[in-house]
Formats: sequence, C-alpha cells, structure tokens
Amino acid sequence: MGATPSPADKRWNFSAAQIPGDLFAELRAENLSRWPTGAQVDLDEAAAYHRALPKHKRLGVVMRQAAAEHRCLTQPRGGFGTLELQRRLMEILDRDGMADIVPTTTDSYTRNEQWQNAQKGIDESVRAGRSMLNGYPMVNYGVEVTRTLIDAIDKPAIVLSGTAMPRLTSEIGYAAGYSGYLGSGVAYTTSYTKDITLEQGIRNYQYLDRLATLYQSRGVELHRRQPGFLTGTNIPPSIAIMTGIVDALLAAAQGVRHYGLELGQTLHLIQDAAAIRACGSLCQEYLQRLGYEDVFTPVTSLHWMGAWPQDEAQAAALVAYGGTLAAIGGAVSVTTKSTHEAFGIPTPEANAEGLRMTRMAVYLARHIRVDKMPEFKREKEMIEREVRPVIDKVLEMGDGDVAIGTVRAFEAGIMDIPWSPNRQVKSRVLPARDDEGYLRILDPGNMPIPKEVLDFHQERLRKRAEHERRAYDHDLAVTSVYEISEPLDKLAPFGFGAG
Repeated sequence: MGATPSPADKRWNFSAAQIPGDLFAELRAENLSRWPTGAQVDLDEAAAYHRALPKHKRLGVVMRQAAAEHRCLTQPRGGFGTLELQRRLMEILDRDGMADIVPTTTDSYTRNEQWQNAQKGIDESVRAGRSMLNGYPMVNYGVEVTRTLIDAIDKPAIVLSGTAMPRLTSEIGYAAGYSGYLGSGVAYTTSYTKDITLEQGIRNYQYLDRLATLYQSRGVELHRRQPGFLTGTNIPPSIAIMTGIVDALLAAAQGVRHYGLELGQTLHLIQDAAAIRACGSLCQEYLQRLGYEDVFTPVTSLHWMGAWPQDEAQAAALVAYGGTLAAIGGAVSVTTKSTHEAFGIPTPEANAEGLRMTRMAVYLARHIRVDKMPEFKREKEMIEREVRPVIDKVLEMGDGDVAIGTVRAFEAGIMDIPWSPNRQVKSRVLPARDDEGYLRILDPGNMPIPKEVLDFHQERLRKRAEHERRAYDHDLAVTSVYEISEPLDKLAPFGFGAG
C-alpha cells in the first residue's frame, strides 16, 4: 500500500499520452480492489447520480457561471474524523458560512493510504466524542455513507485530498457525488512528499484525470483543480504559474476540459492581481500551443499560505484582505481561512465566520480593478517574462512531451520550488520581499530566467537591504517567510507610516 506502482503501471510507458482505455480498465480494477469500499463504485450509477443533481450543486456548472458573471465564489477548507462531525461541519459552512463551495478535507492517514490506521482513528473519534483525525476518512466510509454528506447540503462539494496518491480517494469521492477534486501530480508531490518521485506523482494524477474524462464521456463535467503550493513558504507568482501550466497540460492530455488553477496570495495587491491575470492567459497560451483549444481554466486565489499571527484581530484583517485581493484580481473563487489559523483546525463556527468576513470583503471590492495601472502592466509583463523561458525549456527537454520534460527539468533545476521537501527538487531558488512588498527572486538557482529580469529583482531587493541596513544575503528570504506572523507592535509600531 502507498506509493509503489502497481504491476499495471509497469506496462504503461511514462509519457503525457492518454492512458489507453483497456489499460485504464485494468488499473481501475486493481485500484478498486485495494480496500473493501472500492466495490461500491459503479461508474454508470455514479454518473447518473451526478446528472440528477440540480445545476447549483454541480461545481463544473457553478464555476462556469461564476466566470461568465464575473463573480468570486467562496470556499473554505475543513474535515473531521467521523461522519456526524463532518456532516455538521458541512451544514454549518453551507448555511451559516454562506459558502458557495463546500469542502471535505481528508485526513493524513487517508492521504498516505494507511486505511487501517484511519479506521482506528474513526473508532477512537467515536469513543472520544471528538475528532481524533485531521480530516474525513473518505475511503473507509465509502460511497454510500459519504453520499449522505452530499445530500445534506445545497451547494456543490469538492474533495481536498492533500496527497500525491489520490487514486482510490478520487474514485470514492466522485462516485459519492463530489463534483470537484483538488490536487495535481507536480504541486502536491513537491509540496507534501519526500520520497515519492515526480514520475509516480504524475502517474497517480494521470489516473485521476483519466477518470474525470470517463465521467465527461457520460455527460458529467467535473471540476478538476490544481492546488498551488501548500508548503507554508513564499512562492513567487511565476513559479506557481509555471507549475500550474505543467499540471494543466498533463490533465488536458488525459482529456480533461475543465481545470482550475490556484494561486497563493503574496499579499501585495498589484502583484496578486497581475498574477491572477497572467496565470489565466499564460495557461491558455500553452494549452492552445499544444492543440488544446477548449479547456476552461478558472483561477482561484488562496488566502495567505504562510505563517499566521496568533492575535485574532490581526488574523481577521488578513482574512478580509484575502477576500479583497481575490475580488480585485478577478479570481473566480477564493479559498478562505479563519482567525484560528495559527492554532490548528478551526471550529465549524470560526470557519463559517471566516467565510462571511471574506464574502463581505469580496462584496465591497467587487467593482475595483487595477488593470490600467502602470504598475499592474509592468508586473504582469515581468511574470510572463519569467514563466515563458522555463515552460519553453520544459517542452524542449521532453521533445514536446510535458511529462518527460517536467521530470528532466526538475532533475536539472530548470524548474524549482523554494524549500520543497521532495528529494527530486533542487530547492535552490529563493524568494524574498522587496522594499515595496513584492515577492522577488533573490537566487534563481538554475532556472533560465532572463538576466534583465533578474537584475530588476535584485535591484529591488538591494534597496530593501539598504533601507533596513542589513546584509544582502539569504536572510532576506528567511525573514520574509515569518514576517506576517509577527506581533502587531513589531510589524507596525507607534508612528508607523508617519512622515
């Protein structure tokens, strides 16, 4: 159990090509036999259940409608260890939180395919009367039981799996009636795992994306979504976008035609707005270059993914500001957090409060755009100039095959992720905030970013070092990671901003 490829995987030559139907049927049979609840999956019955759902409970429909109407949907995270606790959470998020999309986050044992341990966690949670797991053990509960969660809410639901191993969870989740699934082969493998190879992670998500196309062929448009980075560190927009493009190309090769992209917020309004716009246009540029002209790619903005302050007033400001950034940037949805973020899993009530804070901020900022500002145009152009050379090199290294090119690019450091735990990632690239609050690249490692672009980044970072009277070195990157979690009297002391 775990990340080891199955025998059928060995008969499948690694590439971006769509998994052949007969081989995929073998892969599915093997996968569904790994835990008893896999026997509950009936693809035709599940597709019929999805088609019978009202349109407002189908995430594919809801996302397309929001994009057409220029609305920003709200969606939190959340998962508990028993069916009863999970149902209560989802009902509160739906009704009290006014969530547009209701999540189910899976627990760590499920993410690592340790279903025996997940069962022990369920049993302990039932005995204790509280959740002893950090999410919902979807595989253990299975299709029939989990479908009661879908029936309990009046919104579309999405699985937040947090894993490089989604095969069985995705089968159970889709069959239960979840119309969205978050995760991708590159982003989750490089964010969450140490020893799972990029090839394994990509293969696992090729399975999931091929599964989504089976539903698509039965008249069910499911929402697949790339998760951005959840490393808890600063990720420059260009690096997040590069990874999103690669994951989108991999999904499109399996037949997916509805693929969302997530971007973690930098907390700089201009940079976040430029990143959201550049992400959508660049992804479409490369999809069309490879012949995929009909892929819908809505962009989701993620509340701050770094360290959070413990003070609830500071956290509340961060929650509201996150909604403002998403709305002004034109994101189709925003993934929210709560004022309890620094302390662990929030209560359902705190989670719902974070949703309402964000929703109000989205409402207040809904008409504001910054696209005509010179700073926006400059930043969007800079992001594009950072992204294109890397993606072009990925395609070149794979002789046009994005799966092969991605693995080779990470091996060479051409693609890179700051502070990744994965052994296959060089993690030489380092970001830091400049004197105006933009995330810049302090050290590019081996990434082929043009010299004039790097000169611009480093000029801005040197200004910060001079202003703060500190050395121009890697400490700039480290202090940028923890900055937002600092107490308010240190971040903004008396007299801050005067003069």
